[in-house]
Amino acid sequence: MKVNWNSKYNTISVYALIVICCSIIFYFVASQIGSFSEKISIAIGILYPFIIGFAIAYLLNFILDFYEVKMLGKVQWFRNLRKGQKRSIGLLLTYLTAMGICYLFIHFIVPQLIESIMGFVNEVPQYVDNVTKLFNDLINETNVSPEYAALIQEQIDKYIQFVMDFAKEIIPIVGNTVKVIASSIWNIVLGMVISVYLLIDKENFFAINRKITCALFSTKTANRIFELTYRSNETFGKFLSGKIIDSAIIGVLSFVVFSVFKMPYTLLISVIIGVTNIIPFFGPFIGAIPSFIIILFVSPTKALIFLLLVFIIQQIDGNIIGPKILGDSIGISAFWILFAILVAGKFLGIVGMIIGVPLFAIVYSIIKEDVEYKLKIKELPTDTKDYIDKV
Repeated sequence: MKVNWNSKYNTISVYALIVICCSIIFYFVASQIGSFSEKISIAIGILYPFIIGFAIAYLLNFILDFYEVKMLGKVQWFRNLRKGQKRSIGLLLTYLTAMGICYLFIHFIVPQLIESIMGFVNEVPQYVDNVTKLFNDLINETNVSPEYAALIQEQIDKYIQFVMDFAKEIIPIVGNTVKVIASSIWNIVLGMVISVYLLIDKENFFAINRKITCALFSTKTANRIFELTYRSNETFGKFLSGKIIDSAIIGVLSFVVFSVFKMPYTLLISVIIGVTNIIPFFGPFIGAIPSFIIILFVSPTKALIFLLLVFIIQQIDGNIIGPKILGDSIGISAFWILFAILVAGKFLGIVGMIIGVPLFAIVYSIIKEDVEYKLKIKELPTDTKDYIDKV
């Protein structure tokens, strides 16, 4: 029997049934949240190589497009090749580039990083003694009252204990990181293989997704999904690729500047500054604080110079390098950037702080379009300035 969807009571009954079913499912999930989370973890573990493969393919796709479109796409002999031959050459150059970058990092940077970390950990006791002696001399020379001297000494002891704990945790953190990477080698290898297949036939995968979307949704809804997907890819792609390039430039620039000023542990603090620069807004602070503490033990004067240099580098990045690379790829104000970082970081940690900004930018653009569309229907202005209270 055909259901008369225009009937008021039939519509209410169907919606009520859907709400009841959803409530029952939610109850079972909430009551069995432990086993449900365990099953999700198992499913993620099974799909882990595919997740890694998708992430690798997404990042390497920018390099592949660079070779196929921007570099070799302008060469006549390359344009005369068949599609499969073009893709094979592009993939070969892409993975050679990626492996070359990994080799250079592992061969030149990793050993010096490990040497710097081990050197810092081994010299921490000596640094602590020097700092303690320096503060004691300052207290004696300034004739500080015993009460204030005891308070200052208590704070110094807390600071020293914090640094000692920080130094003790460095080696276990590095060891655990190496252990996680080593245990994930097989998944990374499988991810690399999967990424090759994804990039070889990426156009076909896109076509299959479009085909399924067109079959399941109306033409209007399907076009909206395609538009949002394209926008999400553009936002994420420009932001992530731009941030990686920007952070690499800042890391190299920091290394050169710190080398000129003969900063201690130059490579270590340059890598910290470069890596944390990927995180918007808070990145410079997250990288500068531990670096400042490391340098402070060696030389308080150089620690202050380091802060001045970091401030100058960040000004160059924020006003020159960043805008040139990223442009207006986000399109949201500083307040919403801060909001996105804090909220996404609370739920997803470091990953959330990195992807939270482009994710929020997409949601923000969707809400903005919907609001402006409804305002146009009501024949109201869409510019925010028109709603500022002039009184």
